[in-house]
Formats: sequence, C-alpha cells, structure tokens
Amino acid sequence: MSRVLLIVGGGIAAYKAAELIRLLRKSGHGVTPVLTDGGAHFVTPMSLAALAESPVYTSLWDLKDEAEMGHIQLSRAADLVLVCPASADLLARMAAGIANDLATTLLLATDKPVVAVPAMNVRMWQHAATQRNVAQLRTDGVTVLDPDEGPMACGEYGPGRLPEPEDILRRIAPMLSDRPKVDVGSGRLTGRHVLVTAGPTEEPIDPVRVIANRSSGKQGFAIAEAAAMAGARVTLIAGPVSLPTPAGVARIDVGTADQMLAAVEAALPADVAILVAAVADWKVKPSSIKLKKSDGPPALQFAPNPDILATLANHPDRPTLLIGFAAETNDVVANATTKRKTKGADWIVANDVSGDVMGGARNQVHLITDDGSDNWPEASKADVAGRLIDRISQEFA
Repeated sequence: MSRVLLIVGGGIAAYKAAELIRLLRKSGHGVTPVLTDGGAHFVTPMSLAALAESPVYTSLWDLKDEAEMGHIQLSRAADLVLVCPASADLLARMAAGIANDLATTLLLATDKPVVAVPAMNVRMWQHAATQRNVAQLRTDGVTVLDPDEGPMACGEYGPGRLPEPEDILRRIAPMLSDRPKVDVGSGRLTGRHVLVTAGPTEEPIDPVRVIANRSSGKQGFAIAEAAAMAGARVTLIAGPVSLPTPAGVARIDVGTADQMLAAVEAALPADVAILVAAVADWKVKPSSIKLKKSDGPPALQFAPNPDILATLANHPDRPTLLIGFAAETNDVVANATTKRKTKGADWIVANDVSGDVMGGARNQVHLITDDGSDNWPEASKADVAGRLIDRISQEFA
C-alpha cells in the first residue's frame, strides 16, 4: 500500500516505535526507519531493521548511503513522513528549518506530507516556546497530532504522553489509504497558489436550524490534497465537515456563503481557484430565538446568496485558472456548459448527483472547457482529484 519514512526521535517513548513499525507492516505498509542520535539511546537500529525488514538510516555522513540512496531521494521515496516520537528539540528544529542531522535534513528536503507525534514532559509540552513551534509547523502544513494525557515516566501527570501505536495508526490511516494518484514530477505546481473550496454551507434559520445540503466535502478535500502533493501552496476553505485536514494544506473553516466568499477574497491572489463547495443559493434572515413547532410553519423570507464563482470571474485579482463545479441531476453536460459561459469560469467540472455521489466515495465527472466536454470514467474521488490536478499541471507546464 503506502510507504512510510519513520523518523524516531529521542525520549523514553521511542520504544513504542517498534510496535508502530509492526502494526504498519501488518497493515501492508512499507516502513523505512531513520533513527536520530537521541532515539538511539532508547532503541537499537537492529531491532527497528528486523521489524521493518529494511535498512535503518542514522547518519547524514554515511558515504555508502549517500552514494547509493542519497538523503534527497530518501526524503521523497515515501508516501508519508512520520516523526514519532517528536521531542521538543526536534519540533523546535523542524519549526526553525534547521538541517543539522539526517532527520532534519530529510524533513527540509521532502515534498511529501509530514506528520509529527509529540512526546515530552507536560511542562515542556505546555511551554510557550513549544506551543509556538507547534503552531508554526501547523501553519507550514505539518500535521501535528495532540499528545495523550496521563502519567509519565518522570512521575508527573498531564498532556505529553505519546499515544498508543494503535491510536497513532488509526489517526494517520486516512493519509495512507486511497490517496490521490498524482504525477507530481519534480513538483509540477511548486510556486503556485491553489485555492480550493469544499463542503456545504449552512444558512441559519434560528439558533438550532439551518438550510444546508448533503455535500460531504470529500471531493474538495481530495483535490486540495492532490494539489499539495504536486507541490502547490494550498488554501482550503471548508464548510461544516468533519474531515481531517490533508497534510501540507492550510485550512480555513467557515459556515455561511457570506463567510466563504469573505475567506476566498482574503486568500487571493491565487494561480488556480477550484470551487468545489456546494454553496447554498438562498439565505433567510434568521430568528434570534428558536422557532416553536406550535407556532406553525415559519414564513421565511429568502434572499440570494453571493455567487462566489461569478464574483471571482470579475474580481481584480481573478485567478489565472478559475474552475467551478456543477452538481446536476439532469442534462448534466448541457447545464454545465451554460454555467461555464454565464459564470465566466475557465473550466467546469460537472457531475450527476442524483445517486449517492454526495457523501459517497466515487464520482463520475465531465470536464467542460473551451474545447468541449471531456467525459471521464467513474473513479474514486481520490483518482478524480489526481486526474484534475494532473490536467491543471499540464496547463501551467
């Protein structure tokens, strides 16, 4: 399945790396361990190599490793880079961009998603410097898992414990399965800013009720992940969904269509905007108190929501490539072709949502451009995302 580059940092929790390797291998994933000097005080290269059935890399200055593998190639040969455990020192060096050993050099050179699993004393975890470093890493697109709370080897109690290997595997599983297949080449979208909207919007009726739709956000999140895998700087503006943030993606959560438009405009300029979100067409003036059933059906006064796609098409900072989505239930290609012209979009990705596409794992789309309609076969949403990002990459080649 996926290939994991596991960087084992220092700390007593390093012993759990052995069990994590065993679980990853049992799940069908390949593991290449990198053992830091700190980690080597707690586990041995021999034990990790035996469990991973792979060489263990320890030094940036190993002539044989550099000649045969090279730290640059090693940093990009995996699908996911997992730092576990991530000590306070290692997090600090990651946040500062320091590359003074094999582990930090790999982290600075990789173009793959990075996940860090912190483990340290509770006071170290709660220190302002550590929290500042974690915030910086998350801003940079690193997925930093929260540590567990409990008793520690030092005798103190609180947050800072490394989660159990089973829990770590569960939390990173979405990154290891059905990921977009992208022909990333040498970072084909490196230097490009890709803006993606995803999910539904919710328009309040009263404090507990909303106007919404069945969009799950899965397609938009897959597109954001694929763009990040291709080297782009990605801003994902998400409606109310519970999906994990793709690695390497900066996420902004919104609720209403007005909030989504404001977030989109604040994120400009962008080279590409891919508006996947199913934005509610209408809103109402919400009641400040809950409407009672006994009062009868409410008389709702509807007003149109802003048209985000049309607004961007006429924006002073219009993206170079503006792509909209069209969710249709009939005359899919004809309706999407009309939408592309009336909204001023460059491309429209159209799909038939009369079945279980909204909320489902698969999609069948039609790419509407100046050249007409390109009808793609049904595929997973991850594969649709990869194909779309490849197509965008070709446009900028």
